[in-house]
Amino acid sequence: MTLRGRLTSAFLVVVLGPVLLGSVFVALTVAAVSRDRTNERLDHAMTTVQAAVGAICGQLQAAADAVSVVPPAERAAVADQLIARGLAADIRFGGEQPSVPPDVPTPRMAVPGSVFSQDSAGQAGWQDCAAPDGKQVTALAASARAAGVSVLAARPVDAALLRRLGDTAGVTVALDGLQKSGGTIRHVGAGPGQPLPLTLTLMPEKPTFRYAIIIPLIVLVTAAVAVVAARWLARSTTRPLGDLAWAADRVANGDLDTRVPIPRPDELGRLAGTFNRMTRELQSYVQALTASRDQLRRHLAILGDTLSSTHDLDRILPVILRTAMTATGARAGLVLLVDETDGSLAARCGTGLTGEWDLPPADLARRRLVTGRGVLGAVAASGAPLRGAAGVVAEEPACESYVAVPICAPPSGEDQEPGPGTLGVLALYDRLGSSAFDDSDLRTLRTFAGQAGVAVHNVRVHEEAQRLSLTDPLTGLWNYRYLREVLRREVERASRFGRMLTVLVLDLDHFKEVNDTFGHPAGDQVLGEFARRIRVGLREVDVAFRQGGEEFVVLLPETDAYGGVIVAERLGALVRDRPVDLDPRRPGLADRTSISVSIGIAVFPEHGETAQQVLDAADEALYAAKNAGRDTYRLAESVSSRVSEGNFDPAPAGSGPQQPRRTLGR
Repeated sequence: MTLRGRLTSAFLVVVLGPVLLGSVFVALTVAAVSRDRTNERLDHAMTTVQAAVGAICGQLQAAADAVSVVPPAERAAVADQLIARGLAADIRFGGEQPSVPPDVPTPRMAVPGSVFSQDSAGQAGWQDCAAPDGKQVTALAASARAAGVSVLAARPVDAALLRRLGDTAGVTVALDGLQKSGGTIRHVGAGPGQPLPLTLTLMPEKPTFRYAIIIPLIVLVTAAVAVVAARWLARSTTRPLGDLAWAADRVANGDLDTRVPIPRPDELGRLAGTFNRMTRELQSYVQALTASRDQLRRHLAILGDTLSSTHDLDRILPVILRTAMTATGARAGLVLLVDETDGSLAARCGTGLTGEWDLPPADLARRRLVTGRGVLGAVAASGAPLRGAAGVVAEEPACESYVAVPICAPPSGEDQEPGPGTLGVLALYDRLGSSAFDDSDLRTLRTFAGQAGVAVHNVRVHEEAQRLSLTDPLTGLWNYRYLREVLRREVERASRFGRMLTVLVLDLDHFKEVNDTFGHPAGDQVLGEFARRIRVGLREVDVAFRQGGEEFVVLLPETDAYGGVIVAERLGALVRDRPVDLDPRRPGLADRTSISVSIGIAVFPEHGETAQQVLDAADEALYAAKNAGRDTYRLAESVSSRVSEGNFDPAPAGSGPQQPRRTLGR
């Protein structure tokens, strides 16, 4: 059964049930009222009949009294007159008869019109009104005695009398034992003043038109109205529900613009309004989710870009800073890293800064803050986050509120403390839409600072690993692998811009004797000191390499042959003039030794068109210096203009690329 059918049935049960029960109640009430009215009518009829019988007895007594007081000669005339007037049906009178009871009249001559006979049988069944005996009654009688004369007035109890009594009371009157069957009966017993034992019968009334037609018609009309009202009520209730079901189906199919009408401001109207509000909120949520999805896609793109540059701090840190600002709603932000050389805080990236800090990235990178001073310096020194409103020193960015957290390296192991400690500071300024940053913003920023710490630590570890792969661990100079890459790059740059590049190949003289005499640890000390003296004698743009063993290479960008000779003389003097302190492990040996160096010089593009050719030319010049007696330098043979200075005897340049040649005891 549908909801409309259930509502209709329920309404009919609710409405017609009480109507039917009311009809039954009305019927019962009508029956009860009818019984009460019947009883009331019988009571009234009984009173009326008793009064009528009493009145008849009074009339008879009055007639008897009237006859008894008149002279004997006039008694017959008076009796006839009273009978004619209807006060009695028969009046009899006689002489004094003491032996006869008062209720037995003396016979007299029949009066014309008399209904009684003169024989004694005519007095049988006469009932004295004053002293009824309860026997069968045929007439009512009343007696009077005066002057020795007894007078008896009587009226027959016949059907006419009973009918008049019944008409007077509105009931059917009959003597006891002679009543008709059916109807409601009330018995009236004989007594003084009411000598007749009567039965009053009230016949039931037949249903009237009001009860037989109107009540069923009212029930039918009520039922019809109830059916119509039930259908209207069910339709008015289920139609909005049907609209809601239709709209819900449309929303389930993705049509969030669906709305339902609000017919009335009742419960269903409120339900429709709530549904419309729900669809609007759902639509806004879907739009927000769509925007969040698009934002997530953008962040994923940024993340992919970041992952592609994992080892580039200049790209990782801005991404972390922008993401932290977006997550907390900050207006501006700044990332500073601890400079390992002097311990100061160096600005690496910033966004939204004002005043003196509103600088291009290149200029911003030159800003420095002292560790331990101000808010950022205190965070870097203590490793504890800080947040508040203003209160920063003049050197730091101006703001109304700030939050700053340290950037720390991750622990190097599960049971180990963080290794490098504080690596920098991540700071945000002026939260949009709020007067200050809260604990949630602080937790969010610490999360991003942890990510920044991991990124910085990974980059530094990568740089260190890369440096170790390209440097010599003993001397700290670049190794032969990095030499090939840098030499190729410098040759290409010199060729592009039409510049010259000088290559020096250096080799320690008699280094094998140092190892044999003082031991290999002492030889390592000599190599380390030699590398230090090379760095001291070079410019910042010059690059030194350990090619292998005791052989080293120096690149002098934008330097000609004459400049290369000057550098070679300076390096030779630095090595030759001061002995190297040693820590000998054999007793009796000196604690210092003198060393010297032989140097070969080649210039691009004079001595080779490629990097390998220039390096081979310098290596051949080195052998020429070795053959010239060591502790000197030589320029490659193919130079167009010879430079004569010191013990100079150019050696022939080698040909073709080859690995560096290592000989013991150069």
